Amino acid sequence: MNVTLEGRGALAPMDLSMTRSKAIVIGFWTITALFCLQIGFTAYAQMRLPQVAEAFTHLGFPDYFRVELTWAKLLGVVLLLAPVPARLKEWAYAGFAITLVSALVAHFAVGDGPEAWGWAAGTSVLWGLSYFLWRRRQATLVSA
Repeated sequence: MNVTLEGRGALAPMDLSMTRSKAIVIGFWTITALFCLQIGFTAYAQMRLPQVAEAFTHLGFPDYFRVELTWAKLLGVVLLLAPVPARLKEWAYAGFAITLVSALVAHFAVGDGPEAWGWAAGTSVLWGLSYFLWRRRQATLVSA
């Protein structure tokens, strides 16, 4: 049966799992790269753009928190992109989840509209996709 399928150009079950695995890896790296670019941009903006520093003040955060958060974001990006143990990546994802949820809560608490919290919401979607694909990739590596 398998010989017949291969003769007609169809993919054997083994080929499908390799294709699915490759799609997960490509999807993971694409989404994670976009997520890390977004987080990297926000880290840069927090340190260099005065209007972002004013937004932190508007949200009620002290100035040192803006600097601390910038360095935490940059460390998290390194952990997501570098070949480090899975536990460190898990902690980076957890830190980003807390950061993004906190950003949304802070914007909602002061009554900001979608123009202010939309970036955090969009970045949260990228975070969710990246984390989901990372977990799928980890499961694929374990079952292989």
